[in-house]
Amino acid sequence: MNSNVFFLGIIEILSAISMGLVILSTTYKILKWYGKKRFDIGHNNVAYSIFIASVLFGMGLMVSGTIEPIVSSFRLLSNAEESASDLFLSFLFRGGIYIFIAYSAGLGISLIGILIYSKLTPIDEFVEMKNNNIGVAIISGAIIITLILLTKDGVALVIESLIPYPELPPR
Repeated sequence: MNSNVFFLGIIEILSAISMGLVILSTTYKILKWYGKKRFDIGHNNVAYSIFIASVLFGMGLMVSGTIEPIVSSFRLLSNAEESASDLFLSFLFRGGIYIFIAYSAGLGISLIGILIYSKLTPIDEFVEMKNNNIGVAIISGAIIITLILLTKDGVALVIESLIPYPELPPR
């Protein structure tokens, strides 16, 4: 058994749970604050809650796209003769960067997507959500989730390009 890989697996599970909770709770608080400040949407608005749930789901999808690049990176790092503490620090640093890129991309895609969609339609989606229009919230949420699904692989590819693969000798 490769103890470094086992150790990294345990660290990955624990960090995924902790980072997931931090990312989701931060996103939730930002969206609740934005809805309250900008549109005076109350905490018991079902339509806005559906919209928030869609964004949270999209964030989870986007950040989950970092798992494969993180695993690839750490398999390469675990083959190097490094101490467990060095591997742990490298995992936290690289994983944090990869997750930050995916999170930022997911937020940006969600924001840009809903803003462009709002400009293309004759209604103001946020005003409709404030009025608890569940249909608008479901459609807006579906658009965000679909945009995340369409862009997730591209963001994962960008993140994978950051992995320090060993150089192969020229043929």
